[in-house]
Amino acid sequence: MAAITRLINLYFSQRLREIERSRRHPAEVQDEQLHYLLENGRKTEFGRNAGMDTITTGEQFAKHIPIRDYEQLSPFIDRMRRGEANVLWPERAGWFAKSSGTTGSKSKFIPVTTAGLHKAHMRGPKDIMAFYCHLFPNTHVVNGKMLTLGGSKRIEREGDRMHSGDLSAILIENTPAIGNILRIPDKKTALIADFDEKVRRICELSTHQDVRSFTGVPSWNLVMLNRVLEYTGKNNILEVWPNMELFVHGGMDFRPYKAQYEKIIPSATMRYMETYNASEGFFAIAEEPGRSDMLLMLDYGTYYEFLPTDKLDDPSAVVPLEGVRTGVNYAMIISNCNGLWRYMIGDTVQFVSTSPYTIKITGRTKHYINAFGEEIVIDNAETAMHSACLATGADVAEYTAAPVYMDGRSKGTHEWVIEFRTAPADMAAFAAALDDGLKAVNSDYEAKRFRDTTLTMPRITAVPAGTFEGWLRAHGKVGGQNKVPRLFNDRTYVDQLAHRPQH
Repeated sequence: MAAITRLINLYFSQRLREIERSRRHPAEVQDEQLHYLLENGRKTEFGRNAGMDTITTGEQFAKHIPIRDYEQLSPFIDRMRRGEANVLWPERAGWFAKSSGTTGSKSKFIPVTTAGLHKAHMRGPKDIMAFYCHLFPNTHVVNGKMLTLGGSKRIEREGDRMHSGDLSAILIENTPAIGNILRIPDKKTALIADFDEKVRRICELSTHQDVRSFTGVPSWNLVMLNRVLEYTGKNNILEVWPNMELFVHGGMDFRPYKAQYEKIIPSATMRYMETYNASEGFFAIAEEPGRSDMLLMLDYGTYYEFLPTDKLDDPSAVVPLEGVRTGVNYAMIISNCNGLWRYMIGDTVQFVSTSPYTIKITGRTKHYINAFGEEIVIDNAETAMHSACLATGADVAEYTAAPVYMDGRSKGTHEWVIEFRTAPADMAAFAAALDDGLKAVNSDYEAKRFRDTTLTMPRITAVPAGTFEGWLRAHGKVGGQNKVPRLFNDRTYVDQLAHRPQH
């Protein structure tokens, strides 16, 4: 075992015992989180108005505090952005994570409190290393640099003491000194707003460094790595960074990108670890590289509740953690130390296991297709797309899909706008494989497709390379976790991409 890894394992030994307690006693740990939140919430205006001083149990909490989305919580957040203290959390929040809005180009501003930084956002990366070094005691990943490709939103001042920006930029601003020693690029470069300029500077600064790991969103990191190869003239990343070992990723399904990463990092010892880190909090970590299910982190200052997606209009159907079942699609509802109270985050998850509680992200409450009762979620789409690629030898870079509504006597279908890296030799065969893949994972879709009852064969619209990146650039959504929704229940994105002018 490398000496530095031995020291790290010793440092993290207590933390690993705490995580094991969460695995063994999840209900007890969640009850502790709720009481911690209520104790702090009682000190706020929101808590006093909600009668938190009378709430002591999860049942009372669910009964007295309604579920809210961002629009319903935003009046409180707007006051916090103006500098008011003790509104949702007993402090004056100094940071707000700016993310894509719920409609159009409108932005959301999620409070990032001091407690949220230290109990969740900063704890998550430490726990990733705790898991990894425990699993691989002979690793040398900590002997080199970690490359962090942050988002491209600059930090903006919100009054005298408040700032907003991309979550990754906020985390970079608040990284302890030891983290800045281990990370590359430097803070100034990492916070460059222009994505292309930032990548250019990363190429200049990092290609002569000993980079052994990197972290971020798969799509934009792939763009960066290909730019590194262009800059260096090398054939693969191992020729630039021979000790490359680990990619910690999140923000989107990794399956469509896996083959590309394996191509440019041709190493049997390269490992990929999935995480679930959002502006609202840090929620889950894959305990082992390559696993798609992630351990729900129960002691990060978050209390979880779950609402079956087929009952989104029935708040009484919400269940606490101990009430979930495997294989059910749930909308995740969180209360946490960023001042979010029974907040519907917008993500949907399924539990792969309840002992311990492990989840996989299945999509978004508003990113789905259900125009004809088919209820296609992102996990269905990703699985079917993967099987279609395997069946036809295709390689998909990006895609989005939307319904084609019935018109007169014509039946409905789905249009899939796809940017291929390698197009299938037979597009009809690809459409059939995609159709079969959807039937295999979604019985509602299968029923609607039976004898073309309601839906006909999917319609494939192939677009040139660079179409999706061009659309994102045109809409000011370069870098970070920006992406075109894979699924949408109207044709906004499909029509824009399918008819985008090519240059």
